[in-house]
Amino acid sequence: MTYPAPAPRRLARDTRNKMIAGVCAGIARRYGISTGALRLAFVVSCILPGPQFIAYLVLWVLMPADDRW
Repeated sequence: MTYPAPAPRRLARDTRNKMIAGVCAGIARRYGISTGALRLAFVVSCILPGPQFIAYLVLWVLMPADDRW
């Protein structure tokens, strides 16, 4: 007997587990990784040169809020 695969979660900001805007929490939930690990990776990556902060702001604007709650 085979069971249907669970429906994939859409990429949306997690408004329940957010710290700032819910971007990291939404990405972590979508891909099934630890929210804390993703947040730590983002903070560490901000030390490196690059547009990480700008990418976060763009995702904040473009990602829809998770309105299922």
